[in-house]
Amino acid sequence: MRNTPGNGRLLSYYDWGATPYYALQADARFSYCMYVPQSYDEDASREYPLVVLVHGTERWPHMYRDAFADFCETHQCIVVAPLFPVGMGEAGDLNGYKYLDFAGVRYDRVLLQIVDEIAAKWRSARNFMLFGFSGGGHFSHRFAYLHPQRLTGVSIGAPGLVTLLDFEAPAWRGVADLKERLGTAVDLEALRRVPVQMVVGAQDTQTWEIGIAPDSPFHIPGVNDESTDRIGRLRALQASWERHDIAVRFDIVPGVAHRTAPVLPTVQAFFADVMRAARERSP
Repeated sequence: MRNTPGNGRLLSYYDWGATPYYALQADARFSYCMYVPQSYDEDASREYPLVVLVHGTERWPHMYRDAFADFCETHQCIVVAPLFPVGMGEAGDLNGYKYLDFAGVRYDRVLLQIVDEIAAKWRSARNFMLFGFSGGGHFSHRFAYLHPQRLTGVSIGAPGLVTLLDFEAPAWRGVADLKERLGTAVDLEALRRVPVQMVVGAQDTQTWEIGIAPDSPFHIPGVNDESTDRIGRLRALQASWERHDIAVRFDIVPGVAHRTAPVLPTVQAFFADVMRAARERSP
């Protein structure tokens, strides 16, 4: 909400600060919430950097949004946090969004529709920084394979399973068949231009939730083979990217298990660096 009474010329009182959830006009099964800086001037022309925050399996996008409120005010950027509901296409499904394509829904395209919708209303950038933790970490690194040209930075937080940048192994262990599965092959040159952070807690070592069962639609032989915990799996992802000359900033947060909030300052420091570098490159 706005910190002064009254509506704007086009925007409502509720379109500033921490917003309500908005239904995506292209597909109202999906929604998103935002944080818009209180100083946002609807009559100005400047474009605002955009940060996209993708929830984990718990689906608390407002928590991510609220944690970035001060960051948005300090750095004059806009945050959007989408909600991918449980049970899209199949009752009880928790995991489909993590793999971008499930039961007839292309979650990567849903996110791009959200980004385009808000850009038309708030002058947010159409290329954006992307962060996801846990299930959102699944989403963020797979999204980077398909859409690196839309990313100004990506932070990959503690995914339970990783898709390696391996052109010999099929999805979801590798990327050999992404063109056949999803219509887009990995553009290595574009991916090399994206600033990358991988982040995980130093005590994120529990393993009970991070395997794919043999009867899962996402299972293929070998998909569970990379290490046994999230730290090892993220290290394997890092190594696979670095083998292809993609620079990775790898952050291990001391004293932290599998929790989102304690890693966010490290993510925010990374995004602040990304925006600072972008400003320095601007004429």
